Amino acid sequence: MSNTVLLIGTLDTRGREVAYVRDRLAEMGMKTLVLDSGILGEPVGITPDIPREQVARAAGSNTEWLRNTGSRAAALDEMKKGIRRYALELFARGRVQGVVCLGGADGAEQGAAAMMALPIGVPKIVVTPVAAGRRHFGNLTGTRDIMVVHSVVDLTGMNPVSRSIYDNVAAAMVGMIQRRPTIVGKGGKINTGGKRYAGITMLDSTGNAVARIKEQLQSRGVEGVVFHANGAGGPAMEDLAEMGMFAGVIDYTTGELSGQLFGGFHQGGERRLERVSALGLPQVVVPGCIDFTVHGPRDEVPTRLRMRPTFQQDPETTYIRLTHEEMEQVGRVMAQKLNKAAGPLAVLVPTRGLSLPNAPGGPFWDPGADFAFLRALMLDLRKGIKVTTVEAHVDDEAFAGRVAAEFLKMLSTGQAAAAAHPPQANSVRR
Repeated sequence: MSNTVLLIGTLDTRGREVAYVRDRLAEMGMKTLVLDSGILGEPVGITPDIPREQVARAAGSNTEWLRNTGSRAAALDEMKKGIRRYALELFARGRVQGVVCLGGADGAEQGAAAMMALPIGVPKIVVTPVAAGRRHFGNLTGTRDIMVVHSVVDLTGMNPVSRSIYDNVAAAMVGMIQRRPTIVGKGGKINTGGKRYAGITMLDSTGNAVARIKEQLQSRGVEGVVFHANGAGGPAMEDLAEMGMFAGVIDYTTGELSGQLFGGFHQGGERRLERVSALGLPQVVVPGCIDFTVHGPRDEVPTRLRMRPTFQQDPETTYIRLTHEEMEQVGRVMAQKLNKAAGPLAVLVPTRGLSLPNAPGGPFWDPGADFAFLRALMLDLRKGIKVTTVEAHVDDEAFAGRVAAEFLKMLSTGQAAAAAHPPQANSVRR
């Protein structure tokens, strides 16, 4: 079957531009399926292969209702469902090998929603003028490998700038389809090629320790795959865990939980720390960077937080220290999530600081607040989950060595069986 690209666009406003990309792909030997994600007007300069009426029906709706609903957001959400369904079905049937979307703010999100449903490794490109400025791109990438291309000019009419960009996008898609590796096998599972991989979370505050862990794991034939715990990294690791990539997980940097509870940029979602537990995979959990939330430049920090201890990571990033009460809440919530673990689990807690600014003499150094977390965690964890406290900083190599050793022990023969009969009391040692 010939390689085919799914082209998504609101054809009442971007029809000629989508037609141009379609034609460039055809010149390079690619077939296309053009999907109309528009709601209001008729397609301009192009006839879709998948009309908007079919897209609406795939979402269980119709275009008349979408036009007259009175809620633009509701109409867009319905179209997203239809686009997503088409993308999934076409890919599952082997009818498309890549996806390109041209759109403004709304159109780009519609196409991205479909791309987020497709496996990692499937070529995906969003072209949009909103890929610029001080914006967050989670709504365009999620946890998938989506290429976001800044259109520079608006997607209205053809000119030398837009032609150059569309030519590059078409060539990039052709190149990715022709050369892309196959990492997703049957049933949506990752093809690991027989190697053992471990997912690891990291931020700058834990970078040295994670590097040390990777070295120790590699010496034992386990490859560490590191995720930046910035609100997308943790969930991406959990996605891949569910796709069967990992032999186990070292969730070293769990600050996305604090972000989810108290706001800021690094929010890991409601199910953060639960998905790996449900899989029964061996995991070691460390409360790295749970002691702060992440915000933008200092002058954009919410007024209610400005009197707290702060740490300027860079001109665009400000850390805000959690209070005693908030640290206690993190401990309780973390315990509730980890109590669901169906496999081997160990928690290691450093007592000399949980982040770079949280060290003796640092702006976040507050042993009382950190102890409030530890106490709440210990009180609410179910019996059988081992907790180890270590007199070290979270980024110390010695502490990292303890974590790596614990994880490797879990991977050794007999650990999965031992998980079915856990001990009846927490093991706490210093």
